[in-house]
Amino acid sequence: MKKKILLAIATIFISFATVHAQTGSYQHQTVQEKVANTMSKLADLKLDAATTTKADSIFTDFYTAQQKAMQDMMAAGGQPDRDAMRQKRQQLADERDAKLKAIFTDDQYNKWKNDIEPALRPQRGGNRPS
Repeated sequence: MKKKILLAIATIFISFATVHAQTGSYQHQTVQEKVANTMSKLADLKLDAATTTKADSIFTDFYTAQQKAMQDMMAAGGQPDRDAMRQKRQQLADERDAKLKAIFTDDQYNKWKNDIEPALRPQRGGNRPS
């Protein structure tokens, strides 16, 4: 009897742990939280006040448009088309990067593209085959 109870408790614990591991915190952040996270990573660029304000606005627009695109695709019916969503994300990222390039120096933009932007992408864990 004790073994059955312990087995049931262990099963429940493992189930909760599995569900918790599958929900990424990045996906559930608000636009403001994503912008704040991004802006904190931009601290290394040592932006002046005007550039910081512009960058904040650019990222707010980017994350808002990204969220709206996802909602539109979900509202269109069930599962979003992965390729269409990838293309939309790439288009939004290209527009964001063009705006950032206009306000950043070359060194700042290169640091953004090579160091900061890759660190902002949600990491996919697991043992996926290559």
